[in-house]
Amino acid sequence: MERVADWQLAHPAEYPPTDWTQAAGYAGIMALSGLSKSPRFHDAMVKMGEDNGWQLGPRPYHADDHAVGQTYAELFLEHRDPRMIAPLQERFDWILAHPKDDTLSFDEKVNPDRTDRWSWCDALFMAPPAWLRLSVATGRPEYLDFAVQKWWVTSDYLYDREEKLYFRDSGYFERREANGRKIFWSRGNGWVMAGLVRMLLLLPRDHPSRERFLAQYREMAGSILAVQQPDGLWRSSLLDPEHYPLQETSGSSFYTYALAWGVNEGLLDRARHEPAVRRAWPALVAAVTPEGKLTHVQPIGADPRSFAPESTAPYGVGAFLLAGSEVYRLAP
Repeated sequence: MERVADWQLAHPAEYPPTDWTQAAGYAGIMALSGLSKSPRFHDAMVKMGEDNGWQLGPRPYHADDHAVGQTYAELFLEHRDPRMIAPLQERFDWILAHPKDDTLSFDEKVNPDRTDRWSWCDALFMAPPAWLRLSVATGRPEYLDFAVQKWWVTSDYLYDREEKLYFRDSGYFERREANGRKIFWSRGNGWVMAGLVRMLLLLPRDHPSRERFLAQYREMAGSILAVQQPDGLWRSSLLDPEHYPLQETSGSSFYTYALAWGVNEGLLDRARHEPAVRRAWPALVAAVTPEGKLTHVQPIGADPRSFAPESTAPYGVGAFLLAGSEVYRLAP
């Protein structure tokens, strides 16, 4: 994990520092910072926040531009420096005062402001955990209430109750793979599974929606378990792996994280789910070069696709580090 994080920090990607691509990487580095004996990963995140002025991305409603707030809030919980969450709180207070309740359709002609709401499944990793962390940081329940309410609005729209997986967005409702199956993108569902974990981590034990989150988490875990491939990884199209033979590490890392966390917390049956984690982690490690570059990361996109095996990205590194943090707990 340290080798992968060091490589990423030494090879910064050409994305804005408040972008979701980077924010997912920060989430993984924060997980590593809680395990590593070295302060360098924690210090890198504090420096990142200082360099950013603790600002979010520029688009006020866009979930992708809220994701970096997860790291700011986690650092605040360590340091109690109000500067770390002041812009985050200002942004979310503004959203609460100016809520959006448009359609969740992802058709830009029908809904030109389609990304002002959580209308695509990735958003469930980007935004709700930031809202929940701000609620914990401030003690204000309205941030938690917003995250929970809007999660289930999106779920009611995008969650397929037959396959127990999420469509990426409404544009995929009627589309099918070459084998006739529905299109469920691996990293898209990985975002949701990781988002479920990052909600359940901090959702109060007595919260009335906790059982509903747990039920969806367990349902999805069962669906994901069923489509793991013999090499331990998942393909970019979950239900049509034969047409997408390339290994893919970002979605696979998110699933490893989610399954390992559930086993560690006693929320998933160990006998059934731990073997999947034990198969996945060595396959993920095999995708790391001797220098520490994580490969086989599908580039930015909205659907399954082919890509160069050497492809990498900060969000893939973040997913790998999150997975590693739970495998580390599982290791004994």
